[in-house]
Amino acid sequence: MKLDGYTRMAAVVANPIKHSMSPFIHNSAFKATATNGVYLAWEIEAGDLGETVANIRRYQMFGINLSMPYKEQVIPYLDELSDEARLIGAVNTVVNQDGTLIGYNTDGKGFFKSLPSFTISDKKMTILGAGGAAKSILAQAILDGVSQISVFVRSVSMEKTRPYLTKIQEQTGFKVDLYALEDISVLQERIAESDLLVNATSVGMDGQSSPVPESIVLPETLLVADIIYQPFETPFLKWAKSQGNPAVNGLGMLLYQAAEAFQLWTGKEMPTEEIWQALTEKYQ
Repeated sequence: MKLDGYTRMAAVVANPIKHSMSPFIHNSAFKATATNGVYLAWEIEAGDLGETVANIRRYQMFGINLSMPYKEQVIPYLDELSDEARLIGAVNTVVNQDGTLIGYNTDGKGFFKSLPSFTISDKKMTILGAGGAAKSILAQAILDGVSQISVFVRSVSMEKTRPYLTKIQEQTGFKVDLYALEDISVLQERIAESDLLVNATSVGMDGQSSPVPESIVLPETLLVADIIYQPFETPFLKWAKSQGNPAVNGLGMLLYQAAEAFQLWTGKEMPTEEIWQALTEKYQ
């Protein structure tokens, strides 16, 4: 990688962020596509967010990615929002278009791109959790023409989740069904009718726990996905595979949301296969 007076910057902004895989992914992509760019990780305090966004213009950067806790806080500093960012209420990619800062959310697109030979239009989806990742997946599913969505959260989170689903219904006319995760019979019922089951909670990161009881029976053709990629195979995915179901972890989502951002910044396609190889060697 040659750094000179023409090198343009991009960065991921979050706290904490030093452990991020994003610099590895994007710098590999800059190199592979012979793009004169460099990608850094900036760990900043909340009070510096406005100034950091202003620096995108000041230094004529490609843009930035955002992770926790700044995906929502960044919105007031931007000039425009894409459809999916407005619907999700969170931004993970800011693009500097000749000084105009546009917020996108590539998480949902990245998630669906990571599912092998699967399209969500006219399909039914069950999703566990209602945090940032879940919101981006369900908003994207609605934009892509999903036919029905069941969201399961712990009963203590029901009231917190409802306003967001109401907002989505007001904006799209699409009604998302909300249930308590503790209601096992309804969970079984919904999963039995689904084409896609997604764990969008952090349950399983410990390598021990699973968000659903093992007594649940999966329909044969159901595709099962987990947004977690460390561990590479969560207990949830292991359980799905033991029933003979296709199962996908979250590494593809990480890679393809980055690929969407890279294309928005550079107009070039990220060589995902090459980078995927290096990522799986790192995590498997």
